[in-house]
Amino acid sequence: MEEFFARLKEHKLVQWTLGYVAVSFALIPVLDIIASRFGWSQTAVRCIIIALATGFFVMLVVAWYHGERGAQRITRTEHAILAVLLVLGGLTMWRIGPSAARPDVVNAGVAIHKITASHAAPNASIDAKSVAVLPLVNESGDKTQQYFSDGLSEDLITALSQFAGLKVISRNSAFQFRDSKDDSRTIGTKLGVAHLLEGSVQRIGDEVRINAELVNAADGSTLWSQRYDRPYKDLFKLQDNITAAVANALKAKLLEGGGAVAQSDRPPSGNLDAYTAFLRARSSAGASARLHQAIDELNEAVRLDPRYAAAYAELSLKWTALYRGGLSGDAAQQAAANAHAAVNTALALDPDLAAAHLARSFVLSSIDFDWNGAEAEARRALQLAPGDISAIAGLGNLLGGLGHQEQAIEAMHQVLKNDPRNAAAWHWLGDYLSSSGHLDEAEQATRRQMELAPNGRYSYVQLAVIAVLRGDARSALALAKQELSPPERRFAVALARQIGTDPAAADAALKNLIDADADTGPYQIADVYALRKDPDNMFKWLDHAWAVRDAGISDLLRDPFLRRYRNDPRFAAFCRKAGLPAPGSTSAPAQASMLARSQTL
Repeated sequence: MEEFFARLKEHKLVQWTLGYVAVSFALIPVLDIIASRFGWSQTAVRCIIIALATGFFVMLVVAWYHGERGAQRITRTEHAILAVLLVLGGLTMWRIGPSAARPDVVNAGVAIHKITASHAAPNASIDAKSVAVLPLVNESGDKTQQYFSDGLSEDLITALSQFAGLKVISRNSAFQFRDSKDDSRTIGTKLGVAHLLEGSVQRIGDEVRINAELVNAADGSTLWSQRYDRPYKDLFKLQDNITAAVANALKAKLLEGGGAVAQSDRPPSGNLDAYTAFLRARSSAGASARLHQAIDELNEAVRLDPRYAAAYAELSLKWTALYRGGLSGDAAQQAAANAHAAVNTALALDPDLAAAHLARSFVLSSIDFDWNGAEAEARRALQLAPGDISAIAGLGNLLGGLGHQEQAIEAMHQVLKNDPRNAAAWHWLGDYLSSSGHLDEAEQATRRQMELAPNGRYSYVQLAVIAVLRGDARSALALAKQELSPPERRFAVALARQIGTDPAAADAALKNLIDADADTGPYQIADVYALRKDPDNMFKWLDHAWAVRDAGISDLLRDPFLRRYRNDPRFAAFCRKAGLPAPGSTSAPAQASMLARSQTL
């Protein structure tokens, strides 16, 4: 034993060990500070620490080797070898470690997988009778003709979706693969379909050339292909020919149950100029200026064909969207009147048009606050078009507004089954999950929405609300400040400030919200007062919201802040005034039976 310690002393291993350990432990807090300042990932820090641990054993070998030589100097070559060994050792241990990914990313992926498990099926469970219509390529050499090729793609989606038992992916998800470099197998897996319909459109003057191809997504093999050269005036007949050919290739005639009630967005006169104006309008959405442009296009469509029911229904939707966008005074009243007039005309022209019933449901819930009428119209739309995801989402959102969160969640899952990349559906799913207290799942659904629509409104507000419900003031404020829309940002900041440690900042944020949005956002002001535990002012601003018909009232029964006062007699009184059922008085079983009927997708 004495000889062993003598050898250790001779090789100076104790000194080397103490020196190495001292330097390593001194480096760790320094690395932590540097990592936080420069935003290093946890993976980078982990690699360095593992490399230091591996280097300990390398140091022992080098120390013993130099002790044998009677020298304690390390040459430059040996320095380089030591560095390489440290890096290789650290990388090896990192690769065989638990994970090379950041823990928060791993957790997010697991959570999203749990949420989407019901509608993101693996290859083995992909239905053989399923298809996605990818956006037909515009080969006209004129970018302004994009609406034409997109409109033809959408028409094919609509037509194919009317075959009972055939799963057809919605436009929202399919169109995200425009110009995609992914192969057919990858696209088919991401969309959960066995077949892809793709092709190109070229319009030159009065002639149209369409190349269409139906492929097996698994191996890219062609099941059917055809080229059509037709006069533009024969466009509708051409669309019917392609639809029939694709359906035959998919053996849709073997599907059980026949077809749903036929739905069409074509002008009854066959006027192609009217149809072109309709397609342009449908491709314009979002900002107020674009809504006005779409309204002009739709007015042109109904001028060219006064019996164009689908155009009137779309016109009503655009006017209602403008009304909900923050109009006030005479402008709001005029938008409401125009929305009513357009949808009434649509239904008079075609009582069996699902889009018209859905538009009326939107008008009744957003403008008239007639919840029973809105529910009846949404049910009728779904009855006429059971496979229409817009109808499913419309009724689901209505059920959410009536306090049936579980049914609303179920509806959004149904939408995402056929439209897995629908950012709006992910938003609503996150909203309903948050209202139901499933905060982790709500956050992951909202972040999925942000992946699909990075510049979408309200996503950071939703994340900030989730942080507020968790009591995390710092995160809530940081998220609120990232919201792109100024009104929504003011609201989110005001919420976040209420749970912070600075009362003056909380008061200032609320005052800023009131000064800017007293007439356009009184419901949001009531929300902030609810969080401040000030029910008197909360009900005062709710009354103002009702006076100006703030569309936010539709959130009342699922609002996590306002619902804290559902046992206050004033809450039930306000529900009666707004035409909403009082908490606990709704009939959930009746709603659930409706959703069960729609699960034929």
